[in-house]
Amino acid sequence: MEGVIFIGLQASGKSSFFKQQFFATHVRISLDLLRTRNRERRLLAACLETSQPVVVDNTNPTRAERAAYVRAFRQAQYSIVGYYFRSQVEACLARNAQRDLPVPQIGILSTAKKLERPSLEEGFDFLRYVRLTDSGFAVEEWNDAI
Repeated sequence: MEGVIFIGLQASGKSSFFKQQFFATHVRISLDLLRTRNRERRLLAACLETSQPVVVDNTNPTRAERAAYVRAFRQAQYSIVGYYFRSQVEACLARNAQRDLPVPQIGILSTAKKLERPSLEEGFDFLRYVRLTDSGFAVEEWNDAI
């Protein structure tokens, strides 16, 4: 089974990428939808118990925030894949301004300040970069040197 963890700023394309790549195959766990950590924990536990593939569609900016998901997936013997959404703050702010329900600017700026690039040492089996381009999403293999 597969556990996917998205990592990136608000308005970097995470939810759109989920819809394009995982909608038909994975359960989406998102604080934007669930609103509380308790609901999130309960849904994640149900997915793990029933062996459902999962995408955690949150910003997950720090190693510490990702660790809880990595630990849960590892205990359930899931393969763990991280998708790091490379984006510029200015581009995210511009996309956010076009949303029907924009995130407060301070939220994006705060997330940008604490955003830590993931590493395989955190427990991921695979990491990939995602970039939003004029023609859609570009997924690239992980390179620690970037």
